[in-house]
Amino acid sequence: MSTKEIREYYNATENSEVRSDLSYAVSLLGDNRIAIDCGCGAGSDIAFLRENNFTVYAFDIEEESIARCEERFKDDNKVQLSKDTFSSFVYPRASLILADASLFFCPQAEFKEVWRRIREALKSKGVFCGSFLGPNDTMAGPGYDRAAFWPNVMTFTQQEVRQNFTGFEIIKWTEHEISGETAQGKPHHWHIFSVVAQKI
Repeated sequence: MSTKEIREYYNATENSEVRSDLSYAVSLLGDNRIAIDCGCGAGSDIAFLRENNFTVYAFDIEEESIARCEERFKDDNKVQLSKDTFSSFVYPRASLILADASLFFCPQAEFKEVWRRIREALKSKGVFCGSFLGPNDTMAGPGYDRAAFWPNVMTFTQQEVRQNFTGFEIIKWTEHEISGETAQGKPHHWHIFSVVAQKI
């Protein structure tokens, strides 16, 4: 993503309200509260997780993200930040793994190994909360500006998403398909599968 679009996106999302899926995922967990935030952006989910007594390991590929989060959480030693990709990040054992609107951008050739590492990092009865891009989303089409935004965009069919969750109980499943505007005011058609699943 170019610097201008990154800054606009983070300015628009740094104080986003917590999504119902994340609130629900947190409600499923007991006292063992260790979370990984994959693609932490401006840190709104980190802030919510800290309010709920999680130790948070968070990473993002963007320097702007890490710089903002380092400033935002500079006095909090229970937030560990790193500039990493899905493939370079070293996943600690966790009770919650959050990957909302981020796995879309994992290079497809790397996804199988990344998903294996995510599954292995999640403890038994741990919860995955995240989303997968459907084939009808604007970002999957020819009009998506890969030069201005992220060049890698990976889509899944409903069946492909469900196949990823062998060994999990899918507790909450939502298919979102709606047209509107992005946080930057640009028209967009969303097609997203949101999943909350507990490892068996």
